[in-house]
Amino acid sequence: GPVGLDNLAAAIGEERETIEDVLEPYLIQQGFLQRTPRGRMATVRAWNHFGITPPEMP
Repeated sequence: GPVGLDNLAAAIGEERETIEDVLEPYLIQQGFLQRTPRGRMATVRAWNHFGITPPEMP
């Protein structure tokens, strides 16, 4: 499900500003990440890139 920016930053050991300014724009441009009102989510393309079946979306 969606993940907040602070939780994402803590999980990967990166500053939130770096995520917002560097990582997030690239991942969105490549189609691997989407921003929602509830947080960031991996796209189906991201799941497929890692060879993982995406979870069912409500």
